[in-house]
Parts: sequence; C-alpha cells; structure tokens
Amino acid sequence: MSIKNSDPEVSNRKLGLIYGLIGVIIFGGTLPATRIAVGIFDPWFVTFGRALLASLAAILFLLVLKRRFPREHAIMLAIAGFFVVVGFPGFMGLAMLTLPSAHGGVVLGILPLATAVFASLFAGERPSPMFWFWGIFGTVLVSIFALRDSGGANGAQGPGGFGFALGDFWLLLAALCASCGYVILAKLSRHMSGWEAISWALVVTIPISILGSLLTWNDIYFEASNLEFWAFMYLGLFSMYLGFFAWNTGLRMGGVSRVGQLQLLQTFVTLAIASLLLGEEISLETIGFALIVLVVIILGQRARVE
Repeated sequence: MSIKNSDPEVSNRKLGLIYGLIGVIIFGGTLPATRIAVGIFDPWFVTFGRALLASLAAILFLLVLKRRFPREHAIMLAIAGFFVVVGFPGFMGLAMLTLPSAHGGVVLGILPLATAVFASLFAGERPSPMFWFWGIFGTVLVSIFALRDSGGANGAQGPGGFGFALGDFWLLLAALCASCGYVILAKLSRHMSGWEAISWALVVTIPISILGSLLTWNDIYFEASNLEFWAFMYLGLFSMYLGFFAWNTGLRMGGVSRVGQLQLLQTFVTLAIASLLLGEEISLETIGFALIVLVVIILGQRARVE
C-alpha cells in the first residue's frame, strides 16, 4: 500500500525535473544572447525592453484564454515581477558588459544554493544536511572559478591569478534576485498555472517596463544587426517568458530546492552556445569546473528534501 501511495509523488517529482530541465535549456541561452544584445543596446534598455516585449505576449495569452486577475496575489506578483523582470536581467546586463558569457554561466552556478536558501526561508522546504553540504560545495567551486577567471576577463587580475571583478558583483546580485523571484513564483504556481504566474507578474510591472524603455531608448538601436535584433527577441520571448512556463511548473511539481539544482546544468548550455555563437574560447579549466558541478548536482539530487 505504501508503494502505491508513493508512486504519484515520485512521478510528479520526475515530471517536475523534466519541466525544469526544459526551462534550464531555454535559460541557458540568456547570457550569450545578453552579451550579443548589449553590443548595441544599453543594458537597462535590454532589461526594460525585453520585459515590455514579454508583457505584450503575456497580455495576448491572458486575453485569449480569458484569465481573471488574481487580486489576492497582486502584492506577491509585483514583488516577483520586480526580481525577475527588473533585478535579474538588469544586473546580468551590467555584468555582460565586462565578462564573457561563458564565465557568467559558471558563476551563476550559485543560483541553486541561493534558491534552496530562499525555499527554506519562504516555501517551508527542509533540505537535508547532505543537500546543504553539496549545495555549499558547489558554491565554493564556482566562487573559486570566479576569483581565478574574472581577472583574466577584465584585465585586472590580482597577484597569483586571483581577482574579483565588478562584473562578478553584478552577477551575484542577479543570482539573488532570480532565486528569490523563483521561489515566489513557485509559491504562486500553487494557486495558478506556471505560465499564468509569470504572465501576471509581467502585467503588474508593465508600467515600469514602459517607462524604463522610453527613458533608455536611443535611435541608434535602429542600426542593430540581425544577430543583435534576434538576440533581443530571444531574451524577451524565451528567456523572459516562455522559459518560465516550464520552469515554474517544474518548481511546483518537483520541489523548489531539488529542481532548482538543475540550474547547475545551465552552465553546459551556456558554454556551448557561447562557443557556437560568440566564438568564445572554452578553456579546459572551465570545462573541468563544469564537470565537477555536474557531479555535485547528481549527488545533491540524491539527498533528501522534505
């Protein structure tokens, strides 16, 4: 009897991991696309402009499917929207002005640990000591990578090859915004579908998106290349919107802490896309760190989360 009762829970958890993986693959193109876009677009225009594009798509979906605005969740939607619509892409755009996207992809490996922390604080999840061990271990690894690699990226390398670049600070703030936003959206997904949660978060923050887009607009943007234009479109329609369809559903079904760990795999997607689109050289050291991170996520997935 106990086995039968556990089967639906196990199936939901596995399905949640699949949805989460789809989200990770979509999000993996965010850093390379941002690095391409900021070649001509101001980082803050990328932030507000992509949010505005996603908001228009969200309004279309909500109107077609005739969804009613959930007034009782308006405050939480606004907070989540600020973190994932403004905070995360804004700080990430600033980081991509000075750092290679491959570097950023590994540094953002701290996202799963940060997400687990917020899940414990706000979502009532209780990861086991071993889960925390592997999460902290993974964070230490990406921190070492950041200190070793950021100096070379910025030409400001410290003694012995170590240095913490300003871009790494922006990435840290971006990670904190994203992880907090993820947890809030996951909680909201218990009351509405995942796509609806991100849609309403975009709608309630659309005044900020419109104002920010107008204030950061420059006529030079008309001269954007095809690659820069499509990178911006990807950020608006996929990174800012469609990716959350799968990601929010995955967090709800598989658990925020457990599914959140999948973002360690985002490193591989980012490295591959950065190499193909941007011609960024991927060092053996970077690949080595990414492989170790993969081992950490596998071990972390085996740890218990209540």
